[in-house]
Amino acid sequence: MSLGFDKQSLEDVLMIGDKVLIQPKSPMEKTKSGLYLPPGIQEKENIYSGYIVKVGPGYPIPNNQEYDEPWKAGSEESKYIPLQAKVGDLAVYLQTGSFPIEINKQKYVILPHSAILMLFRDKGLME
Repeated sequence: MSLGFDKQSLEDVLMIGDKVLIQPKSPMEKTKSGLYLPPGIQEKENIYSGYIVKVGPGYPIPNNQEYDEPWKAGSEESKYIPLQAKVGDLAVYLQTGSFPIEINKQKYVILPHSAILMLFRDKGLME
């Protein structure tokens, strides 16, 4: 089951924490030798690839400041450890940690950064 949202722009989508939004590549329909694969075989694959569209801010760091003057207001600004994945990277990821979502009839996958196995970073990759 996947969630679907209409009339939603990707600029309006914010990823939380270590989550990544990926546009999956179309699966291979035939093998190198030319045999066509049935859809059931493609769905049972555990490893997929896709292009990273949005990236969350990263892993949150707790704010452990000691206040020497308790009456002063402390800064509640959140800090994050940035993620290794960047927008435009080709990611190889595990399907088991992914959540399918549909925005404007386009299929995407939300997954934690830890589900990404490998990244390909090439400036001309999405062209």
